[in-house]
Amino acid sequence: MDTRLNEPAILQELEIASDAYERALADNDIETLDRLFHDGPEVVRYGVTECLYGAEEIAAFRRARTGGSPPRENLKRVITTIGSDVGCVNIEFQRLGGSKRGRQSQTWWRGPDGWRVISAHVSLMG
Repeated sequence: MDTRLNEPAILQELEIASDAYERALADNDIETLDRLFHDGPEVVRYGVTECLYGAEEIAAFRRARTGGSPPRENLKRVITTIGSDVGCVNIEFQRLGGSKRGRQSQTWWRGPDGWRVISAHVSLMG
């Protein structure tokens, strides 16, 4: 089992994937967001107001959300890779014009189609 942490080349790959996700989120690029999530029943996304299970529920949520994700500023991002095929991306953010800080946690898995989010959680701090 490969348990090496933060091998530079793997870390860079996940940084690139995370950057692509953040651009797609800011642009409400639904096709890219769908592509960057694992396409299967195993994927889970807990949002600020929703619990979504499976790629179909997540995609339907995005299409029903008017205007996409509220604009935000990312304050801090921590990426940790475990071996060559698993990583975690954690972001602390603040919605523009808001006072609450938010947290986004993603577990990424590299499968046959490249890096994909397999588990995600977004929440706002009280």
